[in-house]
Amino acid sequence: MAAAEDASPAGTMPVQQLRTGDHAFVGYGDDDAGRDVVTTFAWTGLAHNEKVMVFSAPQLAEAEVWNRLDAPGALLGAARERGQLVLSSMRALIHPARHFTPERQWQRIEEETDRALAEGYRGLRTYIDMHWVGDLDADVAVMMHRESHAQHLFTGRPYTEICAYDSRWFAPEVLSAMHEAHPCRLLPHLGALHGEQSENTVRLAGEADINTREQLIAALREGLARSADARRLTVDMSQLVFLSAACAVDLLRMAASSAAHDLIEVRCPPTVARILRRASDGTSTNLVIREVSRR
Repeated sequence: MAAAEDASPAGTMPVQQLRTGDHAFVGYGDDDAGRDVVTTFAWTGLAHNEKVMVFSAPQLAEAEVWNRLDAPGALLGAARERGQLVLSSMRALIHPARHFTPERQWQRIEEETDRALAEGYRGLRTYIDMHWVGDLDADVAVMMHRESHAQHLFTGRPYTEICAYDSRWFAPEVLSAMHEAHPCRLLPHLGALHGEQSENTVRLAGEADINTREQLIAALREGLARSADARRLTVDMSQLVFLSAACAVDLLRMAASSAAHDLIEVRCPPTVARILRRASDGTSTNLVIREVSRR
């Protein structure tokens, strides 16, 4: 119902929407959390013919890391044998240096990115568990400086990075600062739905299905109430990767019944737009569906 255009800046998103050049934060709070994030990140990189390096928590045995990647398996094993999938550590990355410095780490990441390109891959993506800070007895403030001054690794270069922070180990103020320092913030697991409210806008990221349906309805209801005086609401679903038919009907029904709104604009990826259009009966005269995409 409207032409495709670029989506709004990244912000909070599911791991499936990471693109080359993204620098992402993800937090976790237990030993089993985040398995689906690193697995999806790794598999996506392999599918895109990128080289993938996983720097897991130093306390994890290599066999356990493979289990987190849903290994062993023929495809992952082959990727490992040909060097496309690499398990490593920050200690090994910065070798022979014995102590962490941002400059040494930046240098090695740039070298590994160039190496991936020379090997015929489209780029490099890394998953870095930040427990390396304790393993190398690094200064947390120096690490924070690295994180907030690393944009040169990503600008104009085919490099993507997830930094995973254990909320049990890092202080709340460090987690808060690092959450803000990263251009992208990931949902902690697959299947989650994240909602944000701002003036006349509801932003939804993740997956809207039977498990998150009530959360979706609550977010839309709040957005409609907050924007009643303005008589227009933007529903930004540009970071949504799945919308069930039931949730699509919920959105359309709420839009059709909102006599207080002259315009409800839904910004969403083409796949979500198709679901909404198929579910629509054409009675919502105040509804505009606008396709957006990340580039």
